[in-house]
Amino acid sequence: MKSTLTWHDARVAELRDLTPTVREFVLAPTDAVAERWAPGAHLQVRLSAEGREFTRNYSLVGSPEEIRGYRIAVKRLDDGLGGSRAMWQLVVGDAIEVGTPQNHFPLGFAAPATLLVAGGIGITPILCMAERLASSGAGFQMHYCARSRERTAFRRRIEQSAFADAIRFHFDEDGPVRSFELAAILRAMPAGTHVYACGPAGFLDHVLEIARAAQWPQDRVHHEYFSAAPSALPQGAFEVRLASTGQCHVVQAGESVVEALARAGVRVPISCGQGVCGTCLTRVLDGVPDHRDMFLTAEEQLRNDQFAPCCSRAHSASLTLDL
Repeated sequence: MKSTLTWHDARVAELRDLTPTVREFVLAPTDAVAERWAPGAHLQVRLSAEGREFTRNYSLVGSPEEIRGYRIAVKRLDDGLGGSRAMWQLVVGDAIEVGTPQNHFPLGFAAPATLLVAGGIGITPILCMAERLASSGAGFQMHYCARSRERTAFRRRIEQSAFADAIRFHFDEDGPVRSFELAAILRAMPAGTHVYACGPAGFLDHVLEIARAAQWPQDRVHHEYFSAAPSALPQGAFEVRLASTGQCHVVQAGESVVEALARAGVRVPISCGQGVCGTCLTRVLDGVPDHRDMFLTAEEQLRNDQFAPCCSRAHSASLTLDL
């Protein structure tokens, strides 16, 4: 499901701590009813804190049919960019803005079998997929990797579910005895199985590497990064040219294309700021981008006809953008 993004006023209706670092929120629109959504969908939230405005994407984890509000889970990252800390400062009754749910990670139902893989807070979209597959009677298997039992969000909800037998937990604290051996898991899955994976960049890179080594068809591997891996921007500047005006702007080393254009009064809509969500995707008419995003597939990146200006740069001396 993908809809046109519309912003609504909302308030924090409920919150509770799932683990010492993961907090669940129910955000209730005050000028509309919550829209129905499908597993894999995310919610954009916008709030102000410490003199800054934050816009972030969070996977939905409640019931898609619930119209009272949207349920999300936020992991606090003390060394992050500030969005999660701003969310954790909210209390019940606080005002916030929410966008209509968007879905870049939809679940398919035609596969003969489904393998769900979650790393850490990447459980949020995966759990909804498991619940929907179980309710429809579809066969699936889910593997949930986390550092420890204490820090495993939704563990009780999963253990008490009707599909608990289809779930395997893998905790770092258990050592090799419960290690996550994806290659062996893939070999045991029936032909035609579709894989859905979500988690931090390092975890998901490992999953995709194992799937490629197993020659798993790419059209049967679906993934969503929970966060982008930090990357150091290369030395040197490059130029971006706006096709609509012919104006050229220099992107200095250490700043993003979005930041460089903002200095010139040109606004590019962004959300995550890390190349994860695809909100800022911009057509490239000339030049070769240096793709740093986690949203486009490898094939889409090779076409070099679009890029994520929030994080990507240029291999060529200049880029001409459809702006």
